[in-house]
Amino acid sequence: MLDKTYDPKEIEARRYPEWEKAGAFKAHPESPKQPYCIVIPPPNVTGSLHMGHALDNTLQDVLIRWRRMKGDDVLWQPGTDHAGIATQMVVVRNLEQEGIGLAVEGASAKGDANKKLLNREEFLAKVWEWKAYSGGTITSQLRRLGASCDWSRERFTMDEGLSRAVLKVFVDLYKAGLIYKDNRLVNWDPKMLTAISDLEVESREVKGHLWYFKYPIEGSDEHIIVATTRPETMLGDTGVAVHPDAPKWKHLIGKQAILPLVGRKIPIVADEYSDPEKGSGAVKITPAHDFNDFEVGRRHQLDAINIFDKFARLNDNAPEKYRGLDRFDARKKIVAELEEMGLVEKIEPHTHRVPYGDRGGVPVEPYLTEQWYADAKKLAEAPIAAARDGRVKFVPERGRDDFFRWMENIEPWCISRQLWWGHQIPAWYGPDKKVFVALSEVEARAEALAHYGKDVALERDPDVLDTWFSSALWPFSTLGWPDKTPELAKYYPTSVLVTGWDILFFWVARMMMMGMQF
Repeated sequence: MLDKTYDPKEIEARRYPEWEKAGAFKAHPESPKQPYCIVIPPPNVTGSLHMGHALDNTLQDVLIRWRRMKGDDVLWQPGTDHAGIATQMVVVRNLEQEGIGLAVEGASAKGDANKKLLNREEFLAKVWEWKAYSGGTITSQLRRLGASCDWSRERFTMDEGLSRAVLKVFVDLYKAGLIYKDNRLVNWDPKMLTAISDLEVESREVKGHLWYFKYPIEGSDEHIIVATTRPETMLGDTGVAVHPDAPKWKHLIGKQAILPLVGRKIPIVADEYSDPEKGSGAVKITPAHDFNDFEVGRRHQLDAINIFDKFARLNDNAPEKYRGLDRFDARKKIVAELEEMGLVEKIEPHTHRVPYGDRGGVPVEPYLTEQWYADAKKLAEAPIAAARDGRVKFVPERGRDDFFRWMENIEPWCISRQLWWGHQIPAWYGPDKKVFVALSEVEARAEALAHYGKDVALERDPDVLDTWFSSALWPFSTLGWPDKTPELAKYYPTSVLVTGWDILFFWVARMMMMGMQF
């Protein structure tokens, strides 16, 4: 007898396992039927699903079930993402509640000296434990939603097959000259101790101050006044920029200012970056700690002096009395000393936007450091062409404009992260720091032997890859690439992608880059 009321909790919990066991959701690559494939945007193994996942997966399931009923051979490819920095942060936070920390080189001894510290291998074991727990929660939730994925094909961005794909892509791009190392400014999170992407930076409105400092002009009693919201960076100044047509400071172009507290001579250069209507009309240039200043410095061949360490403490490039100070403690000390010297013209209240790391929760530091980069401009050429000629369709169509705006103004992609959780970069360094990029340490040692003529000690690069690097391979690595599998031949390229507009550039565009490159 039928119950009077429908009880979805009881009925769905019973029916879904029956459907799954019967193979109702399975794809059949051997079938002659028309293929229809969607890869699930892999949820991060950081906890559990939220309402956005429910909406996104419902939309995908509607399409999948419709095409299945039409008679197509349907594959809805499930899986999860290791989510480098996000997952590492969750596990670190959980460990901190147990009184456990990470053995990070250079960290100051604060708090409990007897606090247990984990090395990299010990920490990774903890993360894998978390992945088993969180990943199980996520797949259980998707099943509870009724998502008709082919669970026999479930993948994880750090499983053996996908890791092999990541290694091959990195090595092949390096050998093609599309991956390289460079010394550039990055968004640096001094709490998480890693470079982070723009997506991981949030802009917050802060009520601060605008300080006006007087820099003496060499050989005269005159001063040039610069305005700044970050006094602590002045110790790394290597120039002052004024607008070429600014009447107030035009006569000083080409002269040298003396950097207070340091004594370094710095040139006064003409550059249109300086807005004569803003602040004092003169801008201090700190190429190692400001993205705009970095470009000004390149145009005028100014030195880039990094004055911070990875914890945002003053390093040995700063005068001795400031070394080791936290950046904000250094700010107070610098302002106080300039006031004593009579070099503070005025201080104004100033509300401005400050970039914060969305994981670490502290202000991000523009930081000059050597990182691995992908030549995104070159990789973007084929996806741009595909979007222009209609091979790729956007729904809604306005997404196309966003796509072009990002892709046509693309910068080199920083693909390295100073984390422990993730795909470790397949690069080994010889005694003279020569780099050997290879699929394995055995191959790297063979290359080193050929280069040096003898066996030498090699040290692996400790950095891991940006999460988006492995995610960019998701549509074809999940189908067995680099092997030529029946699934790859039949279901790739995939039919539809359902995702949020906010990752159109960070994920979708990069999947197009990698898919069209390989």
